[in-house]
Amino acid sequence: MFKEAGDCPETQSKMDSSSSVEYQDIKKKVKALVAHCKVFEGADNWRAITQIFNTLIPFFTVCGVMLYSFPFAYWLTALLTPLASFLLVRIFIIQHDCGHGSFFTKRQWNNRIGCLMSVLTWTPYDFWRKTHNMHHSSSGNLDNRGFGSVETITVAEYEALPDRMKFWYRIYRNPIVLILLGTPFFIVVTQRIPDATPFPFCEVKKSVTFQQIYKSVFGLNAALLVVFGVLGLALGFGTVLLTYLPILIGTSWIGGWLFYIQHQFEDAHWERLPHWDYHEAAVMGSSYYDLNPVLQWLTGNIGLHHIHHLNAKIPNYRLQKCMDENKDLQSLNRITLWQSFKYAKLALYDEEKEKMIPFSALPA
Repeated sequence: MFKEAGDCPETQSKMDSSSSVEYQDIKKKVKALVAHCKVFEGADNWRAITQIFNTLIPFFTVCGVMLYSFPFAYWLTALLTPLASFLLVRIFIIQHDCGHGSFFTKRQWNNRIGCLMSVLTWTPYDFWRKTHNMHHSSSGNLDNRGFGSVETITVAEYEALPDRMKFWYRIYRNPIVLILLGTPFFIVVTQRIPDATPFPFCEVKKSVTFQQIYKSVFGLNAALLVVFGVLGLALGFGTVLLTYLPILIGTSWIGGWLFYIQHQFEDAHWERLPHWDYHEAAVMGSSYYDLNPVLQWLTGNIGLHHIHHLNAKIPNYRLQKCMDENKDLQSLNRITLWQSFKYAKLALYDEEKEKMIPFSALPA
């Protein structure tokens, strides 16, 4: 169980019996990890406030320089766009933690700050909070998939699709469509509409209704019109849009890739009921994306995703300490930046091999 991603043998026997020694060993290890992670849950308001300042001040400073340089040195505006995009990813992680109720100790402050951050991320706070919590509750569960995840189907499900749907699933899982085109479209356009209809590739049992999300979506839309409308009137709409939209697009690419690689690696764990277990799915179905310290800071420690899924009440600023004090967490599903790129081609879950596979691995 405790391995670096890609180190498993090609085939592995299913552990269907609770009396299996190996299965019981896994259960004990997972239980021990759950207990370890529980020690680190809970917010620290001072650390949360510090993170807000050390994230927003650099972000607004970079954005200010970009807006100032736009009329006479657009090359500088463009040059600073990647840095601003990474800082916006870090802002999104603040919103993300607020959605889990882990950033501040008080629920009302989590919700207030989360809503404020959503004006910068263009991601409706309550809409995203509801669908993301669905993702956590059903992660790795083939019999209870929900809206809010990268849609993934099994080899058998793919083979049962009509040719037309096979074609569209191949299009959907193409990295260019999924990451480069799909994530910016989702962030900028789709999130303006209170709809959470999944793609019809497989049965998705969890979603949200119009009534549950329309206030969040329309409320953010109104806030965006006011905030960016005022900025446009003051600085010029072309200047504001041509400065901020590239930041959003860059953030969507970075965030989309992070979200993808955290569950779409080769040894990602999927299971069917009644064998699916929340904690086993969390720890075996989420990667540890081992990034250098600068990238880890800019991405708010979200690469320590195996810990986050084990206990979403651990704020991002406590994830590293949680991992530092447990050797198993330091090696479990570890993926380096360079290793991760080969996983872009993965598209299907093979239930027999218990692995994610690319379309090229299908029989001719």
